[in-house]
Amino acid sequence: MKLLYVASLMLAGAALAYPAFAFSGKAEGQPLAHMVFFTLKDHSPEAVDAFVADCEKYLTKHEGTLYFSIGKRAEDVEEPPSVKDFDVALHVVFAGKEYRDKYLASKRHDDFVATIKSRMEKARVFDSYLPKP
Repeated sequence: MKLLYVASLMLAGAALAYPAFAFSGKAEGQPLAHMVFFTLKDHSPEAVDAFVADCEKYLTKHEGTLYFSIGKRAEDVEEPPSVKDFDVALHVVFAGKEYRDKYLASKRHDDFVATIKSRMEKARVFDSYLPKP
């Protein structure tokens, strides 16, 4: 979560450097960060590992993906503002919103949802535009 905190600070600094971008809420041609925090019904290490494997199987190597990572919650990190009600965090950065839209409409994404929906308690999605590199 510390990395996420540092990344948030970096993004906040970038937003200050691009004031028009920071307040528009949408940006043509901007990279789009798609972060999903999954809470599973079964929190056992085996269930979490199986879920991570499904994410890697269905959600990697989609067109327009600039960055992909999947990780288990860092249970040993103790920081008062840390959110701890999730099991798996997905981080995907797309070259633009159009690639995120294709990803969400893809058969592999649909297959992923069908595979995991009975094992998932909830998913929270956070999408944000990033400054161009």
